[in-house]
Amino acid sequence: MKKRVLLPLGGVIAAAGLTAASLAVPAQAAPTAATAKLASGSQVSDVLEFWLGNSGANLKAADPYGLEHKVVPKHVSTGAPAADGKPGIVPAIGDEKKTVAKSKNVNLPKTAGRVFFTLGNGIYSCSASSVQSQYHNLVATAGHCVYDIDGNGHTVDKWIFIPGYYDGKAPWGTYIGKQAFTHYDFDVYEDADRDYAFVTVYNGIRLDAEKSTAEKKLWTDVGRLGDNVGGQGLAYNQKIGQPVFVFGYPAAPHDDGNYVWTGEKLKWCYGKTFGPVSEASVKVEEQIGLKCSMTGGSSGGPWILKYSSARRLGYINGVTSLGGDTDNNGRSDLITSAYFDGETYGVYKAAYPLWSGSYVRKDGTLGLTEVPPL
Repeated sequence: MKKRVLLPLGGVIAAAGLTAASLAVPAQAAPTAATAKLASGSQVSDVLEFWLGNSGANLKAADPYGLEHKVVPKHVSTGAPAADGKPGIVPAIGDEKKTVAKSKNVNLPKTAGRVFFTLGNGIYSCSASSVQSQYHNLVATAGHCVYDIDGNGHTVDKWIFIPGYYDGKAPWGTYIGKQAFTHYDFDVYEDADRDYAFVTVYNGIRLDAEKSTAEKKLWTDVGRLGDNVGGQGLAYNQKIGQPVFVFGYPAAPHDDGNYVWTGEKLKWCYGKTFGPVSEASVKVEEQIGLKCSMTGGSSGGPWILKYSSARRLGYINGVTSLGGDTDNNGRSDLITSAYFDGETYGVYKAAYPLWSGSYVRKDGTLGLTEVPPL
């Protein structure tokens, strides 16, 4: 089985510098977003059976997935990733109107979760988060957690998102990916400076254990993703050097073989971003970095600016892309993210207004039940 890991080979929150966005895309000289379908209706049953059958054995068997790179990403001491316009934000679900709340604790976000998918004969996992959208059905993750670069842009198979994943449990249901959006340069040129993706998902699904039989499984529609766990806001064209919280599900061992992480629980890092970070083998010239010991499996986890532990909300300003051991002590100490700029916002806006719908009928059988809104 091929394994690709993140390790190297060896109310609106009041905040200065943030400006609310009206979902008007900055002018672009060329197409920004590339899109591809993930699961069609005829595949939903197979996807559910693969992941939830046999007591979720395939969830436990998933290997951490990451973008292979030849050397440890390097912090370039001069310059910074370039903004392509004014700073902007989209408020989180529930924060469309300004609210104020404080907490001394670091409460984990309900929006964060674990992504599972297959690629060839491999079973893999990444991290992700629910993000604001018109129909509360959108997930932000890394581009390489959706698109198979080795397969020349083909999407991965059996893609699902489980928010709040914990020791094999899906407290708010399982959300099957419907359609993926990434930057054109990532899809076509494999440019990891654009290593992010936005995925629309169907309503959450849960097995109805009381009504199901050995001969026939019945399901329950648990509703839209954002209605159940909320959705982070989005920030772009922000200054480097601001503190962020990063959340993810690291699962790979460190280079020294130490298994600090299991992938079964959500973890976090905190610190100030720096950049630009470069690594030529994956065409990275201007990512941003953070000191953090997460390993493979944390790919796609959200970098949240202005995170409020009281509300468990903030603004996604990056997603984990690369990682490595910068001091050669056998322990990972760096993660990176693509810099979110106006083109990132353009990709996000392409996914923002799309409807997904429910795939559970009233009798518990599977089938698209809602009519797309006009």
